[in-house]
Amino acid sequence: MSALTIFTDTEAKEPVWHSTDAQEIREQLNAKDVRFERWEANQDLGANPTSETVIGAYQHAIDKLVAEKGYQSWDVISLRADNPQKDVLRTKFLSEHTHGEDEVRFFVEGAGLFCLHLDDKVYQILCEKNDLISVPAGTPHWFDMGSEPHFTAIRIFDNPEGWVAHFTGDAIADAYPRLP
Repeated sequence: MSALTIFTDTEAKEPVWHSTDAQEIREQLNAKDVRFERWEANQDLGANPTSETVIGAYQHAIDKLVAEKGYQSWDVISLRADNPQKDVLRTKFLSEHTHGEDEVRFFVEGAGLFCLHLDDKVYQILCEKNDLISVPAGTPHWFDMGSEPHFTAIRIFDNPEGWVAHFTGDAIADAYPRLP
């Protein structure tokens, strides 16, 4: 179940707000200019869909977002617990960083934890199947895929070169809860 937990950026043990209600999550995040939506496929994906099938099932929603925001490219990424690079990838994403573009992810299956450092708060968003999140350019954040990752996501870019991170050097991510 999707969830939003908000902490102060000085107290990682006791949240100040929590909800699993999609509308409440959307309202909290929209107030911080973070987009949170739920998308539905326009076709059955089957058991092991190809990247083309995944994109096709959500092309209608992607097209609307592209028309609104001018994004230039998109792809599908899948990561499973048997990936030999899972620990390296998890570590890379766990460090606080920013991007010069929005970070847009739509979860086709599985889950991931986006953590945003906004003002004096840390917003932890557990994204699951059908969740779209768009983290605005320049927002300090980190991502946790868990120790046994399992997700498929559509990544949408306004930079044709894709994901480029600028690490902040702040160790704040180390203090907050992670996915198991």
